[in-house]
Amino acid sequence: MNEFLNHLLLLLWSTTKDVLPIILTLFFFQYVILKQPIAHIKQVFKGLLFVIIGLAIFLVGLQGAIFPLGDAMAKQLTDPYFLYGDSAGQYLWSDYGWVYLFGFSIGFATTLAEPALIAVAFKVHEISAGSISALGLRIAVALGVAVGVSIGCFRIVTGEPLWVFIIIAYILVIIQTFFAPKSMIPLAYDSGGVTTSTVTVPLLAALGLGLASTIPGRDPMVDGFGLIAFASVFPIISVLLYAQISSFMEKCQKGKK
Repeated sequence: MNEFLNHLLLLLWSTTKDVLPIILTLFFFQYVILKQPIAHIKQVFKGLLFVIIGLAIFLVGLQGAIFPLGDAMAKQLTDPYFLYGDSAGQYLWSDYGWVYLFGFSIGFATTLAEPALIAVAFKVHEISAGSISALGLRIAVALGVAVGVSIGCFRIVTGEPLWVFIIIAYILVIIQTFFAPKSMIPLAYDSGGVTTSTVTVPLLAALGLGLASTIPGRDPMVDGFGLIAFASVFPIISVLLYAQISSFMEKCQKGKK
C-alpha cells in the first residue's frame, strides 16, 4: 500500500509539473495581455486540481492495467504453442490470423468508447440539425481504426516498411477528397486526430510494442511503433467513404422522387 501511495504521489508531482506551463500561459494572457480577472477563480482552481488528480490516476491505470494487458495479449497471441501446438512452425504471415482479428476488434471497441469522438459526434449531430448521425459517424470512424490497426499488425508481422503503407493510404485520402462532399472533408480530416486520444493510444502502443517484442526478427524500436499512425489515417478514409456513400444514397432517393 505504501509503495502504491508513493508511486501516486510521484505521479501527482510529475503531472503538476507537466500541467504548470499550461496554467501559467493561461493566467499570463488573462492578466497581462487581456488585463481581465478570471471569473469564478475558486471553481477554476478546483477544476485544475481535479485535472491534475485525474491525470495522475489515469497514468496509474495505464501503467497498472492497459500497458500490461496489451503486452500480455500480444505475447499470448504470438506464442508458438498457441500458433502451432506441439508441431513446429515456419512463422508465416498467414499464421497470425488471430492477431489481425484482435487488432480489428480492439481498434473498433476502443474507438467507440473514445470520449473525444463521442463529444465530437454529438456536436456534429447537433450542428448538422440531425442530418449527420452521431452513431453512424462513430461507427464509420471505428471501422477505419479497426481496419488500420489490422493492417498495422500485418505490417509488424511481415516487417514491411511503414512509409509504404502510410504513403499509399494518404494517396487514397487525396483521391477521395476530390470526390467527397465538401462539407464532410474537414470533419473527415479531424476524425483521425480525434480517435488517437486517451483510450486508444495507450492500448495500441502496448499492442505494437508487444508484437514487435515477441515476433522473431522484429525490433521494438523499428517495428513496435506505427500503429497509431494507421489509426490516424484510416478513419479519414472511412469517414470520406461514409460521406460518399451517404451522398450517393441521397441522390438515388431524389432520383426516385
